[in-house]
Amino acid sequence: MTRAEALRARLLGHRPTDRLWGWFWPLLMAALGGILRFWDLGRPHQLVFDETYYVKQASSLIDYGVEMRVQSAIKSPDALFTHGMTAVWNSTDGDMVVHPPVGKWCIAVGELIFGQGSSVGWRFTVALMGTLSILMVGRAARRMFGSTALGGIAAFLLAFEGHHFVLSRTAILDSIVMFWGLAAFCALLLDRDRTRARLADTVGALPADTAPRWTTWLGGRPWRWAAGVLLGLCIGTKWSGLYYLAAFGIMTIWWDMGARRAAGIRRWFRSAVVMDGPYAVLTLVLTAAAVYLTSWTGWFLSRYGYDRQWAAQNPGKGIRWLPPALRSLAQYEKDVWNFNINLSSPHPYMENPWGWTVQARPTSFFYEGPKLGHDGCTASVCSKAITSVGTLPVWWLGTISIFFLAYHWVVRRDWRAGAIMAGFIGGYFAWFQYQHRTIFGFYSVAFEPFVILGCTFVLGLALGPSTASWARRRRGAVAVFAFLALCLVVFAFFWPVYTAQVIPQDQWQWRMWFPSWV
Repeated sequence: MTRAEALRARLLGHRPTDRLWGWFWPLLMAALGGILRFWDLGRPHQLVFDETYYVKQASSLIDYGVEMRVQSAIKSPDALFTHGMTAVWNSTDGDMVVHPPVGKWCIAVGELIFGQGSSVGWRFTVALMGTLSILMVGRAARRMFGSTALGGIAAFLLAFEGHHFVLSRTAILDSIVMFWGLAAFCALLLDRDRTRARLADTVGALPADTAPRWTTWLGGRPWRWAAGVLLGLCIGTKWSGLYYLAAFGIMTIWWDMGARRAAGIRRWFRSAVVMDGPYAVLTLVLTAAAVYLTSWTGWFLSRYGYDRQWAAQNPGKGIRWLPPALRSLAQYEKDVWNFNINLSSPHPYMENPWGWTVQARPTSFFYEGPKLGHDGCTASVCSKAITSVGTLPVWWLGTISIFFLAYHWVVRRDWRAGAIMAGFIGGYFAWFQYQHRTIFGFYSVAFEPFVILGCTFVLGLALGPSTASWARRRRGAVAVFAFLALCLVVFAFFWPVYTAQVIPQDQWQWRMWFPSWV
């Protein structure tokens, strides 16, 4: 084995060749999950929960390039919108909205394809992103664990996870945040492998007795540039994407340091900081900032966007060294920040982050109680509901996995555990500083891919290493198969309350397992 080959093995690990078989199970699970997510996607043909904001705002972006205010004379805009009358806007008054435009532009793509009054069009993009995320998490697991089986398991868990399923059929922003954040993580995984292979070749080309003090520049790193763009889109959907930028930025620099140290670079810390630190800021932070600003193009080009003329109307105020358009945007963002930080209006389904991963208070997105003979009801009282309750075995194991991940990251120094923890830190732990605010459990879909990867990590431990005895592997395989079967049964049981099926009310009550769910 040459020095370069030995370094590749040390930096990348011994992985099976990634042939077509490595794609089979993630693709199959994505196909099955996609069929489920697109089946009867327009049901119900009503604006569900926060669709009342984002679907209409997406329609406004199509018509005006910015979010406009609903005409004050219209008392029931949702009813008009549902029946195809989408022109509900005051054509001269922009509306203050509390989230950037990227997610709403994503929803607008489906509306452009199927029509602004089409409930399929409202939900098309989120269903597509939910389907693609199944493939992505399966491929991420395959790359991280070097196991085709674990890649298939990760994809299976996400395909049949109820919380992800509901959010993939509801046109709100959180599953879009999930998609862009996961895509950025996948890009950084590709960057990690590509960079380590290049580092192994560079150092391996040196004489065998050479211990380099520094390393050369490791190239343009296109996947890190891609991650910067994707993180900009994530932040441009919701500001919570900023925490992914911070967590993933630290993670990728940490990987660079570890690679140099493993390659025998004597000044590995200084080398990583000097050679890659500034470039990482350019590829991730500045790129994300540029993408975020670009996402506001419609607002910049509009005369009627909220606060668009603030600088002209308030000369000498704000950040005076900025150009007028950016000064107006900065004021707008300040107002949005104050709103988001101080939002504390009580809501019956608000939930503290401590309860998110154990499904303490799933959000009821939609509920109707049809009477006998109406809407297919065959009982005295029926229920027609959409509830974002997760597949409980997945979430409960995901909660337990946090402790396994922390141990294997800190004590065993397993980079895979650290990478998954970065997703938890950026997508979940950051919310604990906002416990005073009105927040909801469905926000957890943004970090759900890392819950799935955490479950996969634990199931991989249960399955055992490839070097274990046949009896040990068999016991592990039986346990893993039983867990997957349980997840599938639980998902099927809750199917009626994921898809607004009309069922007798007592059958709906069977599915409300805890008092906090009602």
